[in-house]
Amino acid sequence: MTVFFGTIRACLMEAFLVLMASIRTSFSRRRISRTVCEQRFLAGYCSLFITTGLLLWLAIASPTLASPAPDQPAAITPELTVSGTALFTENCAACHANGGNIIRRGKNLKQRAMMRNGYGEVSAIASIVTQGKGVMPSYAKKLSSKEISAIAQYVHEQSEAGW
Repeated sequence: MTVFFGTIRACLMEAFLVLMASIRTSFSRRRISRTVCEQRFLAGYCSLFITTGLLLWLAIASPTLASPAPDQPAAITPELTVSGTALFTENCAACHANGGNIIRRGKNLKQRAMMRNGYGEVSAIASIVTQGKGVMPSYAKKLSSKEISAIAQYVHEQSEAGW
């Protein structure tokens, strides 16, 4: 959330600076000398934009500045442990979104294809995730055996449910 507000604040400030530069150049391009009235108007116009920009910046920055930074990371609880769904999304969904396969169409994670290719059991799914096959990389060094089992269980459940 802090990154979001920071991005919005930066965009607003950039837009404000561009607007101020365009106002300044439009007035400076005029060949006619400015009267005292025009100079006062320009000064008032600039101060109005500066004040508005600062107020917008403060309105957006104040929630992020007021929120305390966490001193310690949150303790790991059962709710925060990574599930098979999250692990699949992080590691597998790029190629196997919704049980498909963007590399080879017939090698998807649908139940029919899994049974045809000999991966109808959770242990067989865990084996291919661990060892890899063809262009699919091995995840033995990247994931723990518990995480691989969670992914295999998730894939098996989803293939039975029809994705």
